[in-house]
Amino acid sequence: MNKNDQQFMAQKIRTQYMEKTPSELETLRELDAKVKRPANVFAYVFGSISAIIMGAGMSLVMTDIGAIIGMDSTMLPGIVIGLVGMVMALVNYPMYKGILNSRKKKYGAEILTLSEKIMNK
Repeated sequence: MNKNDQQFMAQKIRTQYMEKTPSELETLRELDAKVKRPANVFAYVFGSISAIIMGAGMSLVMTDIGAIIGMDSTMLPGIVIGLVGMVMALVNYPMYKGILNSRKKKYGAEILTLSEKIMNK
């Protein structure tokens, strides 16, 4: 191994132990994720729960699960439970947009100044 190769390897190993200062672009990406992540997590979790509730209502109406758990008439409770799940699914997107817009207002100025700084370099 020649001297240049040794220096390259030493530098490569050395960079692994140096503290990294995040670049402006990495900071911008982190801020963008900080804005979007809570809204996305809420939408996925709330949407999944609403789909499960709607499916439970549909199952009560269309199968004999109600008879197995001891219910005589499953039509009305199944329809009500299904409608609750459907309403939850319908309001999921407006709630997602509300969370996203509030996060954009909170971090928007910081993101705009940082992106402007990056673009003007």
